[in-house]
Amino acid sequence: MLNLPLHCQALLQLKTLSGLTFSDISTKIDKPEVWTAALFYGQATTDEDTAKKVFEVLSEGSKSSLEAYNKDYLPPNTPQVTQERLIAGLAGKGQGSLGVQGLVDRDRGMEMPPKDPVLYRLYEVLLVYGYSYKALIAEKFGDGIMSAIDFRTSLERKKDPKGDRVVITMDGKFLPYSSTEAWKG
Repeated sequence: MLNLPLHCQALLQLKTLSGLTFSDISTKIDKPEVWTAALFYGQATTDEDTAKKVFEVLSEGSKSSLEAYNKDYLPPNTPQVTQERLIAGLAGKGQGSLGVQGLVDRDRGMEMPPKDPVLYRLYEVLLVYGYSYKALIAEKFGDGIMSAIDFRTSLERKKDPKGDRVVITMDGKFLPYSSTEAWKG
């Protein structure tokens, strides 16, 4: 399983206790759904105002759900999670930031190849279609890459008579490699 920072473990449990989906939460904080999920898994950070909104959505304005987490779900010998710690973690100032504000450890606990069936299928898509994507990017854009920084992604459910389909959209800015002319200084 993932080695998540304590604030992420608390967030995920508070989400479960609230009964809200990532879609519900993302709508209430006015952020994209996939980005919101990434925030909960420590793969993104946010500003303090959004962090406060996340806390308010999960706690419905009271600290009782956080108190329940600390009492019933917190691992033994672990410091209690406070509203301030949770907000700091979301804002990139907590345990997961490794001492640098906003630093995200995106390699946290991911085995390669992944053992989780869903993650493995996504990995398999890249194994099977990766060179096809690369070739098509080169043909359509030239020599370069798709940015994962200037990037948007979404996931939708598409009805199909043979069984519902998962539609994942990856929308990244094209970044051309520099030419040898750029090397001349």
